[in-house]
Amino acid sequence: MAARVVAPSIGWGARQTRTPVSNIWCVGRNYAKHAAELGNAVPTSPVVFLKATSSIRGVHDAGVLAHAGEEFHHEAELVLLIGEHVPHGSAAAPERLVACVHGVGLGLDLTRRGVQASLKEKGLPWLMAKSFSGAAVVSDFVSDFDLGAIEYSLSVNREARQYARTSDMVFDVPAILAHLNESHDLLPGDLVFTGTPEGVGPMRAGDVFELAFERGASGRFTGKL
Repeated sequence: MAARVVAPSIGWGARQTRTPVSNIWCVGRNYAKHAAELGNAVPTSPVVFLKATSSIRGVHDAGVLAHAGEEFHHEAELVLLIGEHVPHGSAAAPERLVACVHGVGLGLDLTRRGVQASLKEKGLPWLMAKSFSGAAVVSDFVSDFDLGAIEYSLSVNREARQYARTSDMVFDVPAILAHLNESHDLLPGDLVFTGTPEGVGPMRAGDVFELAFERGASGRFTGKL
């Protein structure tokens, strides 16, 4: 008998309720120092791309990781969980957009940097560098948070790699959500990766990592790639 395929879901809140994942939105170049370290200009509007839902992998899961023999770049990010429907073009007020965020977690946007560079050089989309099984690593989500005060960190094999403050974002959470909502409905179960700070670097299958909220939310999440 064939194995049953289970739709990706994430846990959130004190009871860790399972929520099916809808879209996975990602924002690039949202920290000026990260844009600089990759030789990119700071954008004047959010740079948005998508990952396939099948890219989801929980921090604690020993799930499938495509291209497991390759070296990836880790990009630690604050991830938003959208909890209610906001129709596109609604021109919702910032407080309405923030209210649709029902949880926050931490994630790794795993990137095949060499593949991405080759695709960019050819003027092609980044999809195959950013979206593959296991490319969107996410923690559980917490429902008690202060979006404007969040700080978080990533260590790999006990080595500190990245540290971020949401106050350093080029585009804050309301601006990101407003940009998405101009053209798309925000749906319950949407995840929004909000961008990574400077310090991206190499990571391989088998590396042990810890994502941790330092301020503005609580939680430390340890996993093995």
